[in-house]
Amino acid sequence: MPIWFNPNLSVEEIQPIIKGTMGEHIGIELIEIGENYLKGRMPVDHRTQQPYGLLHGGASVAFAETLGSIGSAYVIDHSKFLCVGLDINANHIRGVKEGFVYGTAKPLHLGSTTHVWEIQIQDEKEKLVCISRLTVAILKRKS
Repeated sequence: MPIWFNPNLSVEEIQPIIKGTMGEHIGIELIEIGENYLKGRMPVDHRTQQPYGLLHGGASVAFAETLGSIGSAYVIDHSKFLCVGLDINANHIRGVKEGFVYGTAKPLHLGSTTHVWEIQIQDEKEKLVCISRLTVAILKRKS
Protein backbone atom coordinates (compact mmCIF):
# COMPACT_ATOMS: atom_id res chain seq x y z
CA MET A 1 0.00 0.00 0.00
CA PRO A 2 1.48 3.38 -0.99
CA ILE A 3 2.61 5.78 1.74
CA TRP A 4 1.71 8.84 -0.33
CA PHE A 5 -1.27 11.07 0.54
CA ASN A 6 -2.21 10.80 -3.16
CA PRO A 7 -1.67 7.08 -3.90
CA ASN A 8 -1.41 7.81 -7.64
CA LEU A 9 1.43 10.32 -7.25
CA SER A 10 3.88 10.52 -10.16
CA VAL A 11 7.38 11.93 -10.64
CA GLU A 12 6.00 14.40 -13.18
CA GLU A 13 3.67 15.83 -10.52
CA ILE A 14 6.40 16.36 -7.93
CA GLN A 15 9.37 17.44 -10.08
CA PRO A 16 8.15 21.10 -10.16
CA ILE A 17 8.63 21.38 -6.37
CA ILE A 18 12.39 21.67 -7.03
CA LYS A 19 11.97 24.66 -9.38
CA GLY A 20 13.57 27.81 -8.00
CA THR A 21 15.29 26.05 -5.09
CA MET A 22 18.83 25.04 -4.19
CA GLY A 23 17.91 21.60 -5.53
CA GLU A 24 17.41 23.06 -8.99
CA HIS A 25 20.64 25.08 -8.70
CA ILE A 26 22.72 21.97 -8.00
CA GLY A 27 20.93 19.89 -10.63
CA ILE A 28 18.79 17.50 -8.57
CA GLU A 29 16.19 15.60 -10.57
CA LEU A 30 13.52 13.24 -9.30
CA ILE A 31 13.56 10.05 -11.35
CA GLU A 32 11.34 7.44 -9.70
CA ILE A 33 8.61 7.04 -7.12
CA GLY A 34 7.53 3.72 -5.68
CA GLU A 35 5.02 2.66 -3.05
CA ASN A 36 7.43 3.57 -0.22
CA TYR A 37 10.43 5.32 -1.75
CA LEU A 38 11.55 8.28 -3.79
CA LYS A 39 14.63 8.29 -6.06
CA GLY A 40 16.60 11.13 -7.53
CA ARG A 41 19.91 11.91 -9.16
CA MET A 42 22.42 14.71 -8.84
CA PRO A 43 25.38 15.56 -11.09
CA VAL A 44 28.93 15.59 -9.79
CA ASP A 45 30.20 18.75 -11.48
CA HIS A 46 31.43 22.28 -10.70
CA ARG A 47 28.24 22.96 -8.70
CA THR A 48 28.64 19.98 -6.37
CA GLN A 49 32.41 19.41 -6.12
CA GLN A 50 34.85 20.56 -3.46
CA PRO A 51 38.33 21.95 -4.33
CA TYR A 52 39.89 18.46 -4.73
CA GLY A 53 37.37 17.64 -7.44
CA LEU A 54 35.38 15.24 -5.27
CA LEU A 55 31.67 15.39 -4.51
CA HIS A 56 31.26 17.89 -1.67
CA GLY A 57 29.83 16.37 1.51
CA GLY A 58 27.51 19.35 1.84
CA ALA A 59 26.09 18.62 -1.61
CA SER A 60 25.37 15.04 -0.53
CA VAL A 61 23.60 16.33 2.58
CA ALA A 62 21.60 18.83 0.52
CA PHE A 63 20.63 16.00 -1.86
CA ALA A 64 19.60 13.75 1.04
CA GLU A 65 17.57 16.47 2.74
CA THR A 66 15.87 17.37 -0.54
CA LEU A 67 14.76 13.78 -1.14
CA GLY A 68 13.59 13.14 2.42
CA SER A 69 11.83 16.49 2.74
CA ILE A 70 10.03 16.03 -0.55
CA GLY A 71 9.06 12.54 0.60
CA SER A 72 7.50 13.92 3.79
CA ALA A 73 5.78 16.71 1.88
CA TYR A 74 3.88 14.17 -0.21
CA VAL A 75 2.96 11.88 2.69
CA ILE A 76 1.04 14.60 4.56
CA ASP A 77 -2.20 16.43 3.83
CA HIS A 78 -1.00 19.90 2.77
CA SER A 79 -4.31 21.50 3.66
CA LYS A 80 -3.75 20.62 7.34
CA PHE A 81 0.01 20.20 7.80
CA LEU A 82 3.45 21.35 6.70
CA CYS A 83 6.81 19.72 7.24
CA VAL A 84 10.26 21.08 8.11
CA GLY A 85 13.64 19.45 8.58
CA LEU A 86 14.56 18.93 12.22
CA ASP A 87 17.83 16.97 12.13
CA ILE A 88 20.09 15.37 9.54
CA ASN A 89 23.25 13.35 9.74
CA ALA A 90 25.42 11.80 7.08
CA ASN A 91 28.29 9.38 6.80
CA HIS A 92 30.43 9.91 3.71
CA ILE A 93 31.69 6.51 2.58
CA ARG A 94 33.34 6.98 -0.81
CA GLY A 95 34.48 9.82 -3.04
CA VAL A 96 33.06 10.50 -6.50
CA LYS A 97 34.74 12.72 -9.11
CA GLU A 98 32.31 12.75 -12.04
CA GLY A 99 29.03 11.54 -13.45
CA PHE A 100 25.92 11.27 -11.32
CA VAL A 101 25.03 10.05 -7.87
CA TYR A 102 21.67 8.46 -7.19
CA GLY A 103 19.70 8.81 -3.97
CA THR A 104 16.92 6.65 -2.59
CA ALA A 105 14.83 7.93 0.33
CA LYS A 106 12.78 5.44 2.35
CA PRO A 107 10.85 6.15 5.53
CA LEU A 108 11.89 4.45 8.74
CA HIS A 109 9.05 6.10 10.69
CA LEU A 110 5.97 8.02 9.57
CA GLY A 111 4.35 9.35 12.74
CA SER A 112 1.85 12.11 13.31
CA THR A 113 4.49 14.60 14.52
CA THR A 114 7.75 13.29 13.03
CA HIS A 115 9.00 11.38 10.03
CA VAL A 116 12.40 9.70 9.89
CA TRP A 117 13.94 8.93 6.50
CA GLU A 118 16.99 6.93 5.48
CA ILE A 119 18.63 8.19 2.32
CA GLN A 120 21.26 6.11 0.54
CA ILE A 121 23.37 7.80 -2.11
CA GLN A 122 25.19 5.59 -4.60
CA ASP A 123 27.52 6.15 -7.53
CA GLU A 124 26.87 4.97 -11.08
CA LYS A 125 28.32 1.54 -10.18
CA GLU A 126 25.78 1.26 -7.32
CA LYS A 127 28.51 1.61 -4.67
CA LEU A 128 27.49 3.39 -1.48
CA VAL A 129 28.75 6.99 -1.39
CA CYS A 130 26.81 8.40 1.57
CA ILE A 131 24.16 7.26 4.00
CA SER A 132 22.02 9.82 5.75
CA ARG A 133 19.16 9.94 8.23
CA LEU A 134 16.72 12.85 8.20
CA THR A 135 14.14 13.70 10.87
CA VAL A 136 11.27 15.91 9.72
CA ALA A 137 8.84 17.71 12.03
CA ILE A 138 5.16 17.63 11.01
CA LEU A 139 3.45 20.85 12.04
CA LYS A 140 -0.24 21.76 12.01
CA ARG A 141 -1.05 24.71 9.80
CA LYS A 142 -2.42 27.73 11.61
CA SER A 143 -5.99 28.55 10.65
